[in-house]
Amino acid sequence: MKQASFAVLAAFGLCASAQAQDASESAVPTPLAVSKSAQLLTGDTWRDGDHLFRLYGVQSCLRGTSAEEQNGNKIDCGNTSLAHLAALFDSAAVTCQPIGYALDKAVFVVCGAQLNGETIDVGTALIATGYAFAATTAKGKAVNQNYLVAEINAKMKRAGLWSTTFQHPVQLLLNKRSERQHETR
Repeated sequence: MKQASFAVLAAFGLCASAQAQDASESAVPTPLAVSKSAQLLTGDTWRDGDHLFRLYGVQSCLRGTSAEEQNGNKIDCGNTSLAHLAALFDSAAVTCQPIGYALDKAVFVVCGAQLNGETIDVGTALIATGYAFAATTAKGKAVNQNYLVAEINAKMKRAGLWSTTFQHPVQLLLNKRSERQHETR
């Protein structure tokens, strides 16, 4: 009986493995290059042709929110995030790997930029320099722990936007979500 059960399990395992391999080979999206004509919408989202793309695990500052510099000058936090994404896209060849879809049908991507013969992760670069933040789940848990480490380091160094006073975009989004949930109850 044990041998028969094992044979059935082994056969099932082989069939399941073959099906998974066939499905994954046909479903694996191919990497894509970000064109120089991409329209940047925020510091983490852009439109390229008919497609909307968003960096996975990255949250830029929200456009229309302000950051106050030490001299009292107020700047648009979201535009500052956007400017740094634009600078990175302008100065490097960026290739992205699609990994899924956001609720608004944007394609989530993880991107690498070629700079001085090195490939850097775009999300890490933006977060480590203080111009983007680690995105979280609705419960406030970081989507990518490496990005959270990069954010904490940028905050400790007071890099980029961390040298200003601003409302953290993740907290703003979590507060909005909480308000919407209270309104529907």
